[in-house]
Formats: sequence, C-alpha cells, structure tokens
Amino acid sequence: MMLPPIFYHIFRQPISYSSALQLQETIHQVQLALRRADAHKDIVLLLQHRPVYTAGRRQTASSVEDELRRLTRMGADFVLSSRGGQLTYHGPGQIVGYPLIDLSRYTPVMTTRDYVCRMQKMIERHLRENHGLHHTPLEHTGVFLDPVTKIASIGVQIRHRLTSHGFAFNVTREPLAWFDQVVACGLDDVKAGSVESATNMSVDIGEELKKVVWAFGRAYDREMVLLEPEKEGEIGKAILAAETGASLAGLWPKKPKL
Repeated sequence: MMLPPIFYHIFRQPISYSSALQLQETIHQVQLALRRADAHKDIVLLLQHRPVYTAGRRQTASSVEDELRRLTRMGADFVLSSRGGQLTYHGPGQIVGYPLIDLSRYTPVMTTRDYVCRMQKMIERHLRENHGLHHTPLEHTGVFLDPVTKIASIGVQIRHRLTSHGFAFNVTREPLAWFDQVVACGLDDVKAGSVESATNMSVDIGEELKKVVWAFGRAYDREMVLLEPEKEGEIGKAILAAETGASLAGLWPKKPKL
C-alpha cells in the first residue's frame, strides 16, 4: 500500500525556539486526535531559529543554571527541551528540520533506530551530493567532517510512535562563533563546522532548504507536498501565528556579546 505524502512548510524568517516547541506540541495533539480515523497528516517543518542554546531532557534547570546566565547575557535565548542529546546551539545560518510523522504508517512499524539512521544518512548524502563533503564515521550520533569537526546534530523525541524534534546542520559561518562559547553535545574536543567554512563558498539558505525537502522524501520513501496553512485548520493557524511572531521579532544578534 502506498504511504500518504508528507506535507512540508518552510518558514520565511528565523523563529524562536519556544514558538517551535509550542507548534510541535499543537501538531502532535492534532495528530493524536485524528489518528483513529487515519485523518492526520505527516508534516515536516523546515526553518532557522533565532539564536538559542538548548539543553536536552537529561539535563536539569539546576545543572545548567550558570550556563543559562552566561549565555543569555551574550544575547541568545536558553531553553530546556524534551529532545535527546545535551547542550547545543541553534540560530540563523543553520537549517533545522522538525519531522512530525507517524512511524506506525510503515510496514513493519519503523523503529527509532531506523528512523534516526535514515536521518543521519539523509544529511550525509545531501552534503556529499550537493557540496562534495564526506562524513567521517564516528561512534557519536551526528555528522562529522573529520574527528573534531561536527556539522550536523540529531536529537529526536518519539511519543505514541509520533516523532518530534529532529536534525540541524550548519550552512553559513554565522553559527560558528556561537558554538565556540559552549561544549556542544558534551564533546570537549569537537568544534562546529559549516558548509561554507568547509567549501569556502557562499551558500543560499533558501535554495538549500528546497534541496533538503527532496532529500527527506527520498530518505523516508515518501512524496513531499507543500502544506497550505490557510487550509489546515488548527495546525495552519498555529503555523501562521509562528510566522507572524517571527516577522514582528525583528533583527537578531549576529554574534555573541562577549
């Protein structure tokens, strides 16, 4: 049986991490409510964030209290999230993908391991085919250009076989100065890399986002269809509200205030 398409939305402006969290939760609840009738859509949100440091679910407010104060003084937000993984950074110049898909639609049901493995291989293939960048296999989750240069991160959450959170990879040089302020993902000897710094060529984020849509569909054997928020009820209203909030938020700090 052919699987239904995955609907995607690309945000025009960097949005806050808290807005993305709220939007993912809204979509998750709608998917749960419509699932019994098999009327729920699988959705991928593709975007950039405003500067933000996020901690994973294994970290607590007390354990990151000092980092919270230090990093917010530099101009970034700080959020405790429910994804896997540890402290990391998101911001302009980095593509973030939040797939909200039902793994039980696959036969057999797609496992968490298969889901994450496909995501990793998708990023590796995209970087190789579009930028000539080859990953270095390591024991850590994520994509590395060499043993000390990480270009992409993966941190997912799966509830009731419905996914949230996802992946991020650095495209421009802008995120690198922010990454330099922390030990990202708990890896002391690792630094952040980007497509631009690795290839020494400028990259258009808009074009890159379009290529990621195609890469995601190929990785998960699904047709990708543009979502029309105006026709999507509660989910559409939530997406448009996030778009409006991003437009009203204005400019963001381009580099940390040291």
